[in-house]
Amino acid sequence: MTDYSANKVFDLTGKIALVTGGSRGLGREMVRAFAQAGADVVIASRKIAQCEELAEEIRGMGRRAFPYACNVGDWDQVEGMVNAAYDHFGRLDVLVNNAGLSPLYPSLNDVDEALFDKVFDVNLKGPFRAMAMVGARMAAGDGGSIINVSSTASVIPNKTTAPYGAAKRALNHMTTTFAMEYGPKVRVNCIIPGPFETDISVGWFHSEAFQERARTRIPLMRGGQPNEIVGAALYFASDASSFSTSTTLRVDGGAY
Repeated sequence: MTDYSANKVFDLTGKIALVTGGSRGLGREMVRAFAQAGADVVIASRKIAQCEELAEEIRGMGRRAFPYACNVGDWDQVEGMVNAAYDHFGRLDVLVNNAGLSPLYPSLNDVDEALFDKVFDVNLKGPFRAMAMVGARMAAGDGGSIINVSSTASVIPNKTTAPYGAAKRALNHMTTTFAMEYGPKVRVNCIIPGPFETDISVGWFHSEAFQERARTRIPLMRGGQPNEIVGAALYFASDASSFSTSTTLRVDGGAY
């Protein structure tokens, strides 16, 4: 009889996972969850000290961890990150494009070219290059799983997140494109998080304006906690989602 226990279905023993934006927020929780499920991890973000700190924690779990500094908005740095991961571990089984950027601006007319390009570089160009490189190698090998982390801004237009939402909308689109390109051996799926309490959102998460919006527009009447992204990440990373590709999964408390 097939073993449907959670430990078996979501098992990542022997897998290698790379998580961008992996040193804090949602990425950090995914790294911890993957390690606890048996995976070794590449922790990538701009700040190497934070990556190294989390890597030490992961090694304390008995897993291998490779911290790597990378600005995913830079094409060459993304290529360097992927090549370094393969040089270090020999392969990747899971890629999570989690790094993101959504700067504040006073009005749409105040969005200059530099800000616009920076938002698209981090949220779209970097994931594109990472998916292309890793997907091709996965498809030529034993396959794997790619997970894109989008945002409800991609499906709920808002003037305060226009460039960011547009870039994430394109990432949703690319999820399907890459699923078609690298299937059947590579599955490509997308998580669409709603508002989560992370160090990035601390400025507005506890504001009365957000709390009122949560009470009136989110069925669960609250924002999410970082650990609440873990179920979706483990589902897509593991064989639990073996027949899921080109899928977008909202983890937003019902906000959309």
